[in-house]
Order: sequence, then structure tokens, then C-alpha cells
Amino acid sequence: MIVLEFKVKGNKTQYAAIDEAIRTGQFVRNKCIRYWMDNKGIGQKELYRHNTWLRAEYPFVKDLNSHACQASVERAYSSIARFYDKCKKKVPGKKGYPKFKKFSRSVEYKTSGWKLSSDTKSIDFLDKKGIGKLRLKGTWELWRYDQKLIKRVRLVRRADGYYVQFCIKVDEKESLEPSHTNIGLDVGLKEFYTDSKGGVEPNPRFYRKGEKRLKFYQRRVSRKKKGSSNRKKAVNKLGRTHLKISRQREEHAKRLARCVIHSNDVVAYEDLRVINLVKNHCLAKSINDAGWYQFRKWLEYFGQKFGRQTIAVNPAYTSQNCSSCCEVVKKSLSTRTHTCKCGCVLDRDHNAAINILKRALGTVGHTGTWIIDPNALGEDTSTSSDSGLKKQVTSLIKESPFF
Repeated sequence: MIVLEFKVKGNKTQYAAIDEAIRTGQFVRNKCIRYWMDNKGIGQKELYRHNTWLRAEYPFVKDLNSHACQASVERAYSSIARFYDKCKKKVPGKKGYPKFKKFSRSVEYKTSGWKLSSDTKSIDFLDKKGIGKLRLKGTWELWRYDQKLIKRVRLVRRADGYYVQFCIKVDEKESLEPSHTNIGLDVGLKEFYTDSKGGVEPNPRFYRKGEKRLKFYQRRVSRKKKGSSNRKKAVNKLGRTHLKISRQREEHAKRLARCVIHSNDVVAYEDLRVINLVKNHCLAKSINDAGWYQFRKWLEYFGQKFGRQTIAVNPAYTSQNCSSCCEVVKKSLSTRTHTCKCGCVLDRDHNAAINILKRALGTVGHTGTWIIDPNALGEDTSTSSDSGLKKQVTSLIKESPFF
């Protein structure tokens, strides 16, 4: 499954129609959540029936394509099912009780309600919301794929404009020549990662570098009158700055992950729970800025695509154990050099990377699979039992056009 994203060009009337479609999808989702709260124990079929009642009751809901309304129902049920699943598995902490959405950014169509032009340069939305024909701007070669393979079409609003995403049911795999090398990676805050061969990758710290500019635009937002057009412009400028930083971090993780996968047959890394690490308020900003989870996600994706093995190992004591004699050498977080009585003197992260690789090769470990955090990169596309989709697909371009 891949997602191809294009920027769309239209006029102000069309953009207003897209906003109206997004609000309608949000309305259907929130109504389904409320119906579930009032009738605990109901399933997806009952939510579909409630959606039929909503379309009969509200004309503006009927104006939206019926499949788009069904996709909103599936989004609602996805959050409900995820909540029940966490409760059954007794996941510690908050279980993610379904909440109402106040600001949605996307509306999703299935296989109807839209039509691609013969040259795949434009897309026409056929429902009664009045979106009409939008020009597609991008470098992806959409004509290479059969239109029957497009299972979802999604309109997304961002700070810098509107985008359309095509979720295509294809399995792209490529074969690479064996490199006959294995590597262990230890991520950190001082360096982005240190590998078992002693190589290091500097931490770019995109958020830290852009923080001064963010504070400047945040002050401009706070000085504007609420509800004014000047405040909306200031909020948009702030949003564009945040969007630029997030894209920089994503491209950095993508580039590094692709290079690591190309260069090694087996890649071992720590099975970190980032959501628990950021509870340390002294390090939360730096951990989020590093983007460890994004890097792991791309490692697993490229590993699956190119047939490389990615292994996540338990990170316990990888920094404390000596990579030479396996003795435990206690050290605080501020101690950056590993010194053992056996004579082994290494950088702390280098020692940990060697231990990670040894642990991966010595045990079966957890073979990495393509797992995407639904809260990390925006909203997920909905997945129903009859949709033909086996996984959740996020609002994410799976490949960079620059590779």
C-alpha cells in the first residue's frame, strides 16, 4: 500500500467547498461518537444505520458523497475499536477514550464521488458540495497505476494549501545485492545515532534551530484580536513555520533510514517506548525534536521494501553492559565514556550499539514490521472489513520524490 500526494489548485469557491466537506465529515464522525456514548455496546452496523438517518435528517450531510460519509463512520468506529482493544489488553495508562473532534483537516472518499482526468492532471469531485475540478500539482507519475487500484482519495488541508492523497493498493518491493554487513544503532540526543562500527550521525535539531522564529510568530498571534483577519494570517504564518520544521525532520529520517537499509543486510535498533520517555519534562522537547520514532518507522518500511531484516531489541542494560566482557559497569547519564576493568574503553553510545547488535544476532528478537503510530502523523484513513485494505494508512508520502 502506498500513498501519493499532490497539491491541488483551485479558486476560493472551491477551497470553501473543501472546507465545508471537511466540516461535514467531522459532523458525521462526532454524531457517531455521540450515538455510541448514548448506546454502549453497539457495533459498526448500527453506526452505518445512524449515518443513513443523518443523511435523511440533514440536507448538508446528504450533499456529501455517501462513501465519504461511510469513511467518517469508519473513522469513528476505528477510535472506538482501538479503545476497546486497549482495555482488553490492559494497556497501562490512558486507554484513549473516543473524543469529539474540534478541528478536522481532511475528508476521505472511497471509490466513488471523484473522477480522474484521462491525463491524470486533474481530479473532479462529483458530489453536491461544489468542489468541482481541481488541478493536480506534483511529480508523481499517477498514470502508471490502474485507477481500479485507488482505494481511497483524501482531501487534506494544511497551512500552506490543500492536498489530495491517493491510497493505492500495490505492493512495491525491490531486490538489492547482499552487502554482507550487519549494524546496530543506538539513538541519542547528543548524536542522532551511533552505529556499532563507531560511525556517528549528528543531530540536526530542527526545532531548536527554528524555535526563535516560532516564538516570534507566536507573539504576533497573541497580539492580534481574536476573530480578526489579521489573527488568521498570523496563525497561518505560525502554522507554515511548524509545517516546515516537521517536513525537515521527516525528510532527514527518511534519507538516513534509506541509506542504512541500502548499506546493511541486518539492522538492529532499540525497541524504545518514546511515549514513556517524553514523560521526563527535562528531556521531552529534545526527544521529540530528534524524531526517533519516525526514523524507526522508515527503517522498518524500507526494510520491508528492499527485503532487509530489521530487528528491535530490548534496550535494557545496553549502555551498562560491557561489549567486550559483558560485565555490568554502572554509569550515570552524564558519563559519556565506557571504561571497564577488562581494558575496554569506548564511547558510551558506541558500546551500546555493539551490545544492541549482539543481542539482535544472539536472539530472535522482534523482527520489525511496518507499524505506524496514528497520532504521530495526523489522521488515519479508515479501514473496514470490505474495503480491501489490511492496514491503516496515514497521511504520508511513502517515498520522497528526490530519491
